[in-house]
Amino acid sequence: MQKQASDLYSKIYEIVKQVPEGKVTSYGIIAKLIGTDFSARVVGYAMNNAHNEKNVPTHRVVNRNGLLTGRHHFSTPELMQSLLEQEGIVITNNQVVNFQDHLWNPLQDEDYL
Repeated sequence: MQKQASDLYSKIYEIVKQVPEGKVTSYGIIAKLIGTDFSARVVGYAMNNAHNEKNVPTHRVVNRNGLLTGRHHFSTPELMQSLLEQEGIVITNNQVVNFQDHLWNPLQDEDYL
């Protein structure tokens, strides 16, 4: 079972690495990209574990409403917001402002699929 989780997390990390700077995606979008058998919660578990991985921009993964729900898993709760703001994303009350403008959703991109 541990090997399966490791393989699944690797797939999730590869997707997260593709999120462009200045964009965010959601746990649910990633879950759909890896198959409908997986839930957004599993993606959240992978993001919590990703802090041990290199080059996985976990700060670019938010919930379906643009909320920074994973912020407590960073070294400080403010770090996730700070990293997004450095990429030009405005955050107010732990939420991405103009979320749809910053959303990376390859499910709507025929070239990606």
